[in-house]
Amino acid sequence: MFPIADDNPTHSSPIVTWFLIAISVAIFAWQTSLPDSAVETVFITYGAIPANIFGSPTGAVLPFPPEMTLLSSQFLHGGLMHLGGNMLYLYIFGDNVEAAMGHLRFLAFYLVAGVVAALTHGALAQASGIPMIGASGAISGVLGAYLLLYPHARVRILFLPLPIPFFKIFAVPAIIVLGIWFAIQFVSAAYSSPEGGGVAFWAHVGGFVAGMVLLPLFKQRGVPYWQSPSAEVIDTRRSPGPWTRVDAREDHRGGEPSRDNGPSGRKRGPWDSAGEG
Repeated sequence: MFPIADDNPTHSSPIVTWFLIAISVAIFAWQTSLPDSAVETVFITYGAIPANIFGSPTGAVLPFPPEMTLLSSQFLHGGLMHLGGNMLYLYIFGDNVEAAMGHLRFLAFYLVAGVVAALTHGALAQASGIPMIGASGAISGVLGAYLLLYPHARVRILFLPLPIPFFKIFAVPAIIVLGIWFAIQFVSAAYSSPEGGGVAFWAHVGGFVAGMVLLPLFKQRGVPYWQSPSAEVIDTRRSPGPWTRVDAREDHRGGEPSRDNGPSGRKRGPWDSAGEG
């Protein structure tokens, strides 16, 4: 079960969101052009290694300042699924948070949330020599901000109960989607060791909380919290299909909701035919 779109249109171009996606994809493409030994060196050099950040000075000259890896690690990914999942979440939720903050503030917010996420993980695994990589700490911050800004926005969820060959798309309020997501991250973090490899769940938790705490400092003045749902809501029950939309206001001529099957009000995504940390 994972989100594929939200019903929360914006009126500005999310150029920073697009830039972050583009640079992450470009760096991953560069990674894949390297031999495995070189990729490992890249992770060790530019990944956030807790022992280098929190450890005692050893006198060794590191090839890259440990403090800077808190930023560089956000643009490295361990595989196509790692990259794809992160970029999908950034695509769905990033543009609305960017619209609430403005371009430059959103860029600063994204990077700061990623730094806090990495520090959260590192503080709980200070002796670990395993590099932490990935944008999910920063993106967790975006999710935390989105929850406070647009809890009523409807998110399209693809339910795919593998190995059963069946899927269905549901429209669920963001507060439920993101609330469940955070609960899963917190429980997973509580039952896993931060010093081991795998998913850095505490980075997700730290980034999400950081996003909520930092939001008042970065959002534009006049942008309210807990905004009301859009006038248009999603109808997944009626024909012609799961993309049918219903206007929440009743049609004065017959009392039935008026439908709009056009694309306005919904973000287009790569699934539209038209058109580790």
